[in-house]
Amino acid sequence: MSMVVIGNIFVDIKGFPDGIYIPGGRNAGRMETVHGGVGRNVVEDIANIELRPVFVSLADDDESGDAVIRKLMRHRINTDYIVRKPNGNGKWLAIFDHTGDVVASISVRPDMSGLPELLEEKGDEIFAGCDSIVVEIDMEKEVIRQVFRFAEKYGKKVFAVVANMAIAIERRDYLKKIECFVCNIQEAGQLFLADFSDLSPEAMARELAERVKNAGFRSMVVTMGAQGSVYADREGN
Repeated sequence: MSMVVIGNIFVDIKGFPDGIYIPGGRNAGRMETVHGGVGRNVVEDIANIELRPVFVSLADDDESGDAVIRKLMRHRINTDYIVRKPNGNGKWLAIFDHTGDVVASISVRPDMSGLPELLEEKGDEIFAGCDSIVVEIDMEKEVIRQVFRFAEKYGKKVFAVVANMAIAIERRDYLKKIECFVCNIQEAGQLFLADFSDLSPEAMARELAERVKNAGFRSMVVTMGAQGSVYADREGN
């Protein structure tokens, strides 16, 4: 038995200046390449608490993709269902200033073609024996449709995370089917058209309980950075 995670892989390229950042100028500094992506981060976190998740995703068919998969395998993550193809990884290029804020960035979404075909061909094999499913709810509609089809077929609970809340908002019908939806406090503000930035965790928990009930969601977790996280379900817990 295992948890199946469906999500994207990103390779993040980050630039940091050595001194004060000069907009429009030439800034000497350093660069870092980091493996990211909401789905990739979540599956690694799950593996770090000694669970053995299965990761369904896409990766580049070159050394960049090889490096991502090698690291996942070191965490004892099942990578058998990662589709290798050109532009399988997403990419995020970001420039940070001397205070640590992002001052410029460019993001390239991964090419998701090939993932619906994988789910169509091997979905029974992937989902039949799993404990539960975690999915990036803002992935392409056909991917989400197939995930819920197999979840309903085998009676599996679906948990959801998000990379792009603007897309997730368009999926409210699916959000109502999710066992628990996890997002940060800024994303929760986008979802509920509200500003929660000044709320304490106690106040946010009360606010979330009311919002979850009114929206018809089953439950939510909202992360609040250094303040921790809050949980609420539609029963008022």
